[in-house]
Amino acid sequence: CVLRLATSMQASPPLSTPLLPFRRQRTTMSKRSMALLMAGVVAVVGLFCLGSSTGMLGRAATIRAGSSSRLMSFKPSPTSFITSTRPVSRRAVEVEMDQKTVASGQITSEEAATLYQDMNLGRKFEDATAQWYQRGKVFGFVHLANGQEAISSGAIKQLRKDDYICSTYRDHIHALSKGCDPKKVMAELFAKKTGICNGQGGSMHMFSAEHNMLGGFAFIGEGIPVALGAAFQTRYKRDALKDPNADQVTLAFFGDGTTNVGQFAECLNMASLYKLPIVFVVENNLWAIGMYHYRATAPSLGDQLPHIYKKGPAFGMPSKVVDGMDVVAVNEAVAEAVARARAGEGPTLIEAETYRYRGHSLADPDVLRTAEEKERFAKQDPIKKFRQYVLDNNLLTEDQLTELENKADASVQEAIEFADSSPKPDKSQLLNNVFADPKGFGIDENGKYRYENPEFITKSAAAGLQL
Repeated sequence: CVLRLATSMQASPPLSTPLLPFRRQRTTMSKRSMALLMAGVVAVVGLFCLGSSTGMLGRAATIRAGSSSRLMSFKPSPTSFITSTRPVSRRAVEVEMDQKTVASGQITSEEAATLYQDMNLGRKFEDATAQWYQRGKVFGFVHLANGQEAISSGAIKQLRKDDYICSTYRDHIHALSKGCDPKKVMAELFAKKTGICNGQGGSMHMFSAEHNMLGGFAFIGEGIPVALGAAFQTRYKRDALKDPNADQVTLAFFGDGTTNVGQFAECLNMASLYKLPIVFVVENNLWAIGMYHYRATAPSLGDQLPHIYKKGPAFGMPSKVVDGMDVVAVNEAVAEAVARARAGEGPTLIEAETYRYRGHSLADPDVLRTAEEKERFAKQDPIKKFRQYVLDNNLLTEDQLTELENKADASVQEAIEFADSSPKPDKSQLLNNVFADPKGFGIDENGKYRYENPEFITKSAAAGLQL
């Protein structure tokens, strides 16, 4: 085939179409040289295809054609990992995932009530968000954390109000767990003036200075350096400025896909180097949008499967993997890590293995995951699991649990009514939080604030801006 290609190229007439003049001008390469080049390209492609046939076993793609869209559906399995020397069975994955750290201690009735109500609030809040998204009240991309509530509640409820957290685009329940008002969070989703960011942040950018909620971030890895900065300023205040009250701890939340980007490694290195009071919490839900975790992350030396928590010791920090569907296990692991950080002993990496019950976002048709996989994790629902745990250990009664569920329902309903009746942002907010000055209008040429310029005031008033 290579010889036929080279021969045919030597006999081909020069390109003469006027639509592609650049092809005649961009090179003076001879036909023989071009033939050899193309022969090399064909050889490389052949070798790649040969390697793919042995190293990508089990890969299948199905094109599903619809009236208005075409969806590429890939049904991955653990045998499609890029580990050509050691194929992995699905059962091996299940066994290794079941060997994560589980809860060993006991919580109080008060702690159980706090965790159960918070988990229910998160689930019901986001279920309502999905409904109002379908009704056209919630805008933009919306990423829900159904199934991951045990991590948010178990981790954040170990913090004080003055501790910091950094979230991801899946940030609603993190904001709620940190104590943000559900009414303001829902109003933000509705893009209303009464929202937590005055309607200017939306679903992926929840922020609250009052609660030291340092924001949700639309791109993966963005929040980790911000969290690192919060931890650094705490250490600086404590050691350089001798502030006795500087003992805040920062939690950085991110997903499994983020652990393969540069910020993750850079921040682990700096956190360990300066012994910063930070806990890195990986919410490993197995899927980075549509990329299966076991196909994207290489295993550590000697392992058959990848374990994110094993990246911690490489940077000199302790690490742990926990059942992210068990709120008590998460609570215990984070409590230990927070205590270490607050005592000045440095960072910890925690991998919480979990699963999201919805697609990547509400715009995701969720065709990549198998029904078998979804069903297996549905049986591990963290809220149902914790409810049974509470009853089995006589921490709360059935009536008390029902009361907490009803309280969460009432809170969500109140949030919806508040958001729906709230006013939309007006023109006076247009430049708020855009420039670094008290009112957000920038610095004038004379070095003074622009809003102090009489001419600017006149023009702004004519445009409907209120100074």
